[in-house]
This record gives sequence, C-alpha cells and structure tokens, in this order.
Amino acid sequence: MGAGAYLNNHLLVAMPSLADPNFSHSVTLVCEHNERGALGIVINRPLEMRMSEVLDQLSLVTDNARLRAMPVLAGGPVQRDRGFVLHRPGEKSWESTMAVSDSLHVTTSRDVLAAMAKGEGPVQAVIALGYAGWEAGQLDEELLQNAWLTVPCDDSLIFELPFEHRWHAAARLLGIELSRISTQAGRA
Repeated sequence: MGAGAYLNNHLLVAMPSLADPNFSHSVTLVCEHNERGALGIVINRPLEMRMSEVLDQLSLVTDNARLRAMPVLAGGPVQRDRGFVLHRPGEKSWESTMAVSDSLHVTTSRDVLAAMAKGEGPVQAVIALGYAGWEAGQLDEELLQNAWLTVPCDDSLIFELPFEHRWHAAARLLGIELSRISTQAGRA
C-alpha cells in the first residue's frame, strides 16, 4: 500500500459476512496505519463496565455522576487492560497523546483520566479498554478479502451517536445500507 493510501482517521466498517466475534458488526477507528501495521479502537462495543470502576481501580475520586456512569468500550482484543481515551483536543496537553486528526486525539496516559475526574479534562471523550492491531500488510489483506468497508471518520459518530446505531450509520456515510448486503460471498 502506498504512503497516500494509509487509513489514518478512517473507520473500518465490518462487512455483514465478517464472522470474527471480535469484529462482527463493529466499527473501528484507525488511529495509526503505516508500513509497520495498524492500530485501531472499536467504537461501538460497550462493556458492562462503567467509568466508576476504572476511576476506582486508579484511585481517582470524582463526584461527577455523568462521568462515573459513562460506559467503557471494548476497544479491541489486544491488551484489554490498557486504556485509551478518544477525545477532542483542548487547551491542555497530556503525557501520551497521538493526534488522529485535527479534531480527534487518543491519549493513553493516566493524567487525562485524573483531569477528567477533577472536571478539567476533555469536554468530549470516550474511554476504551484494549485495541485492534494488525501487523504489516495484514489490514491490507483483509481489505482485499472484502472484510471491511472504509470511510473517512466523522467525529459525530464517536461523540454523538448511540453505540447501537454506529455500524449502520458508518456504512451510510458511504451511501450503503448494510441490511441489503448479503452475508454470503460468491460469483455470478
């Protein structure tokens, strides 16, 4: 894949035929994609866990009921104990932040969660545990096998849309209605 074809800040929309339980009906934000591989965060798989559990595990205290009730996402099958905060950039910077785009960052350091607990963190944020990872050429091969649709990221999908609507909404960004796609592959 050429340098201009990398899928940074794109959404991977699982095709209906994708049977892998980690990715079936998923939408994954590609945070980084280069010649060494790709890293993404699944954005439509809430866990039973709430932010209150994450904050308690990190000994962070907050009286913000909305933050404590925030769902935590299953970001992918790799390092499920590692946290990722997808957020809008702000005036503050955090220890370990990567810009996915001008309007979307991902932070992996504890300081962003501490700031959120104090009410000083990003205004809009989504927390995920784990990530999706692909070795060099692996994602490219999956794309050739039609496992994924790709579409440039629309941040409103991440911050405004309910989880259960994201898979269909992401495909609609391409003008595709997933319910009309067969789960069977074949040749005419």
